[in-house]
Amino acid sequence: MIARRRAFSLVISSTLLEAELFSALRREQCELTNTFHADIALVAPDRALADEIARVLEAGYVRGADCWHLATALYVAPDPSELTFLTLDLAQRKVAKALGFQI
Repeated sequence: MIARRRAFSLVISSTLLEAELFSALRREQCELTNTFHADIALVAPDRALADEIARVLEAGYVRGADCWHLATALYVAPDPSELTFLTLDLAQRKVAKALGFQI
């Protein structure tokens, strides 16, 4: 995943990435560092994402955090075919594909 991520000149994520990343690092007893995501642009929507969330859930069920990441991606790219969605989560990948994101 890290090698694939580096293939892109611009990588963006919802701000939720920080909490998920640091939580996973703690769980795995790894050093907490900002290095991994220092080059990732974090997106903080300036409005509710109800429309995007509805689109995500129409495409399939994902848990709340996964839904938020997908909804944020739709906020950034209303036409999902314009964006590659990187994830290791199979359910999230399935819904991302159903929405039309490049995988």
